[in-house]
Amino acid sequence: MSVRVTCQCGTSYELKDEFAGKLVKCPQCGRENRVPDAGGGVPMQVQADAVFDRDIFLLRQQLLRISEKYDVADDKGNNIIYIERPAHFLQNFGAILAAFAAAVLVFVAFVTVADQTPVGSAARAILVILGAVLAIVALMAVGIPLSAKRHVTFYRDGSKRDRLIEVLQDRKFQPITATYTVRDFRGKPLARFAKNILWNLIRKRWYVSGADGRLQYIAKEDSVILSLLRRFLGPMFGLLRTNFIFLRPDSEEVIGEFKRKFTILDRYVLDMSGDPQRLMDRRVALALGVMLDTGERR
Repeated sequence: MSVRVTCQCGTSYELKDEFAGKLVKCPQCGRENRVPDAGGGVPMQVQADAVFDRDIFLLRQQLLRISEKYDVADDKGNNIIYIERPAHFLQNFGAILAAFAAAVLVFVAFVTVADQTPVGSAARAILVILGAVLAIVALMAVGIPLSAKRHVTFYRDGSKRDRLIEVLQDRKFQPITATYTVRDFRGKPLARFAKNILWNLIRKRWYVSGADGRLQYIAKEDSVILSLLRRFLGPMFGLLRTNFIFLRPDSEEVIGEFKRKFTILDRYVLDMSGDPQRLMDRRVALALGVMLDTGERR
């Protein structure tokens, strides 16, 4: 009995069923692909790229970097993915300077006009207050358009020649609900992440919707009690480090965990062993794990 394998490059080939469940290299491009199960059981979902075809991902953030950078390894410690979230330091720093300059100009203009009115008059007070309000408006009106969105890109290695997926920040200004779109290397939407900053004051949670907009998964802090302790006591030198669990919206069964290891350096483990059929796209799971760190400024 044979099993047909279709590689990401488009090559299709057949193998004996004895290879079912194993990783084999494509004869055309050399990529590894997991051979589907030929039996009658519930099949494990084959991931779009063999680099994501696993349950354990080890993340290490590179320190002393202006941009946020991560190395992702398999359970044996071999690096398999490189992640970068550029800081766009010069552009954003210039946006801040321009925004403050605009705010100062607006405020000084109103204060100058206010100085022309009698001391102690209501008009003077109104002009100063109005100047302060419009200075804040100018600050945002100038700073936000000039700043850069901070997208996250996943590469096969540090050369950055082979892009795997990317997480796009949907809007620059997201005061209450922040949303992000996950796309594959062709630009096809895979999922959408959302978080409500107000809800996060109690217990941090992220929502994962599919490309069709339907809610598929929820990631939330592992414990309400621990989340409240973190709000009042802080991380306590890592003793109250923030960990997340992944759930389906209609169940409390944990299908994945994203944990920060107790180390001096920033190291994380994404464990999706609770989803043995790999129904949650591992590209989306890993993208969510990275956002749980960089998106929460942990």
